[in-house]
This record gives sequence, structure tokens and C-alpha cells, in this order.
Amino acid sequence: MKLETLAVHVGRGIEPGTGAVTPSIIPATTFERASDYDEAPEKHTYNRISNPNRAALERALAAIEGGQTALAFGSGMAAITAVMQSLSAGDHAIMPDDLYVGLRQLVQQVLPRWGLQIDLVDMSDPENVRRALRPNTRLVWIESPSNPGLKITDIAAVVEIAHSAGALCGVDNTWATAIWQRPLELGADIVMHATTKYVGGHSDVLGGCLIISAEEASELGQRLRTVQKLGGGVPSPFDCWLLLRSLPTMPARVRLQTANAVQVANFLHGHPQVSVVRYPGLASHPGHAIAARQMSGFGAMLSFEVGEGREAAMAVAAKVKLITRATSLGGVESLIEHRVSVEGPGSPTPPGLLRLSVGLEHPDDIIEDLAQALR
Repeated sequence: MKLETLAVHVGRGIEPGTGAVTPSIIPATTFERASDYDEAPEKHTYNRISNPNRAALERALAAIEGGQTALAFGSGMAAITAVMQSLSAGDHAIMPDDLYVGLRQLVQQVLPRWGLQIDLVDMSDPENVRRALRPNTRLVWIESPSNPGLKITDIAAVVEIAHSAGALCGVDNTWATAIWQRPLELGADIVMHATTKYVGGHSDVLGGCLIISAEEASELGQRLRTVQKLGGGVPSPFDCWLLLRSLPTMPARVRLQTANAVQVANFLHGHPQVSVVRYPGLASHPGHAIAARQMSGFGAMLSFEVGEGREAAMAVAAKVKLITRATSLGGVESLIEHRVSVEGPGSPTPPGLLRLSVGLEHPDDIIEDLAQALR
């Protein structure tokens, strides 16, 4: 089945007994055990370990991304933290220099106390990854497009480098979505999504997931499932139900948001007050050729810089009327934020950069709002 069909049907079978075409929410925290406690592997026993709503969501996410196994978490940060917790003290990981701020803070403030070693490199050149390899490198982590600089990494090239060193390669595919980019087909071992974003798509549910190319019975699957079960950073049944509710419309939403983003990027690219537009769909983007090769669409996220710097960018964000000043992305509404103000001291993001999540409004209205704010 095609991706759009999978999004509608996987995890959403007819409810036995009632005939309901949408799944029920099962909020139970515990389930009856067999008298001899010899439980079948698929039987639910306790909500932290498994739940019918979470199992349905995980089946759907694995199918959408083309993986063998999916694991749902309570947030995107919980998902990537589980990956890091599956490593051992003394292991080395390589990550991009333009790293999501929450993960940057995790690897700089928390993980070193666990004995993990982290290097941040510019992955727009795969050779930087090769040069950063150590004998104890166990993980190479990619963001492509990156947040908020929209750098593009050649996923297949970096996967080859990671595997040549015996390391796993994971990809944060949140911005590209499974609609436009298929990291597992490019050789990646792990794909991560903040399902809060395009999977949820309505700014009303927090979540994250990991999809892996291996079976759950594999060493990688067992390690990640153990962290999920014992760490307990799992979504509630209602959160799983909300995500599964939103999944069928994700392909249509993402396609329209991307079409809008192309028009917005072209408008900004030609505006005299805008010095830089970061959108991989523009031929001027330094990663455009690689993005065109590994993506079938360029996504609905972009960032741009106002020529005069921080104060001018802050003024533009203050003057928008239709677009909302808010953190996050992927919802039906367009959101803008002055990224340095969000990331705080020590941020490597340019002070004049504004991050824009393009929503489902008519593109003419989004563009008019930006035009009046830039005036």
C-alpha cells in the first residue's frame, strides 16, 4: 500500500464487538494476568510496559516510516534520551554542530556525567564525520534539515562512514517527515520523530518515537525497548489516541504546508529587507543538490535573517498579526520565533534569524502578513 493508505488504515481496524471505525481509548493502568502468570508476549499487563493504544500507534508509525519496529515516547526528547541511554559509559557519539537546542543542552550538561563522549561537527561535509571518528564511536546522529539552520547532510554518505566504523547511525526526521525523506531506505538504523510536530499536527499533544530497521528481537530493539519500559517516558493512552487520530491527515497536511512554504521562501528570497533565506528548496541553498537527491519534497520549515540583525528581527516578529509568535512547529497554524531569544546564552544561531513554521493558511495571507511586518 502507498503511504497515504497506510496512514489511514494501519492501527485503525474495526473495533470488535461494537463495529466502531475509530479505536477506543483504553486508559487502564493495569490488566488482568493469567492465573499461572505465563503471559503471551503480546498480552498487556501494565501501562508503562504496553497499552493497546500505544501498540496501535507503534504499528502505524513503523509502517509509515518503513521500519520493522517503532517505540513511542512521551516527547521527542524522551525518545532521543532513550537512544543515548542505550549506550555505555565511555562510548563516543558524533552529532551535528547545528543541533536542536534541547539535545545540545542534554549532551553538554547531562550526558558527560554518564561518561559519554560527544563531538559536534559540521555534517554538511561528510568528511568532518570521518575525521571525528574514534575507536569507541558507537553512534552518529544526523539532523537533516537541521534546526534552525536548515543544513543538509548527505545521509547515505554519513551512514556509510558510521557503519565502516561499526557505529549506528540515527536520523532526526522530524522536519522532513516520512512524506519527503526515507532515512531507513538510505541505510540508517534509527529514525526519530518529535510526534508533537507533523504527526500530531494540531499543537495539542506531546510525543516522540523511534523507528528502527531491525526486529524488536534484535540487540538494538531489545536495548531500546528495555529503556522505554524501565525508564517510563511513555505517552498516555489518550496521547497515543490523539496521534493515531491525526496520522491519516498527515500526508495531505504536509504536502499543502510544503507547497505554501515554497511560495513563502520565494517571496522572502526576493525581499530587500531579508539578507538570507534558509530553505533547501531554493537553488541558492548550499545543500540544495543533496536535498533534491534524498528528499522528494523540501518540507514546510524555513528560517531567514533580517539584514539589520537582532533588533530588526525582533521587530518583525513583534509586528506579525496572522502568524503566531510561539515555539514548536508542524501545526496547522503558522508560527514564528526569534530563535536566539529561545535558545538563550551561548547559542550559535545568528542573532537576526527568525524560524518560520508554515501552516495551512492561504499562502497569500501568510506572505501579506510577512510583507507588512517587514515594512
